[in-house]
Amino acid sequence: MSECVLYSRPRTAVPDDQVAALGRFPTAAISDGQGRVGGAPGLRPISKVPTLLGTALTVHTRPGDNLAVHLALDVAQPGEILVIAGGGDRERALIGGLACHYAVKRGLGGIVLDGAARDLDELSELELPIFVLDVSHQGPYKDGPGAIGGHVSIRGTSVDTGDVVVGDRDGVVFVPRGEVARAIEGAAAIEANEKRSMAAIAADTWQRPWVDAITVRHVEREDS
Repeated sequence: MSECVLYSRPRTAVPDDQVAALGRFPTAAISDGQGRVGGAPGLRPISKVPTLLGTALTVHTRPGDNLAVHLALDVAQPGEILVIAGGGDRERALIGGLACHYAVKRGLGGIVLDGAARDLDELSELELPIFVLDVSHQGPYKDGPGAIGGHVSIRGTSVDTGDVVVGDRDGVVFVPRGEVARAIEGAAAIEANEKRSMAAIAADTWQRPWVDAITVRHVEREDS
């Protein structure tokens, strides 16, 4: 008999204004501001909407099986983003046209999948942010087991339900729900530094001490 574990949700939600404030920054600034951690390398947008912002409802499933994904579609709250740990499997699609249309109908905020999707032509027309690792026409099993709402690993990054998810054309970054205010400060500092660097480039005064510190050894090359 298949079994899926449904964990309780966190008691403290991230305030909407903090989520919105974080969403004003690109993923690169958020990631750099967190010490260059929290990212999910390799995930790319495949739908009509290449940006993503909201809080996570996590899903863990065995590679190639989407029983837990369908249960999560039923229990997700409007605006939540399904963050699916599919083990990085590229062979079997865990979501496709039917699941994603149902996600739209239920008002989900998006889908992040460490795995494969299919029906790419169909998904590319949806107004639902969808970020995946790969595409495969092969369908999934529906046997379980799985878990919804606990800690998962997405491309090596730990994510829990209630954490903030931000996505753009550079990929996806996760911010723990207790670290959002700090992440906003870090991203703002990165953005301010980049503005100073852009001004220095324009004025031809840009300095990069880490490049200047490199010792360069010149070697004469002999033609054979």
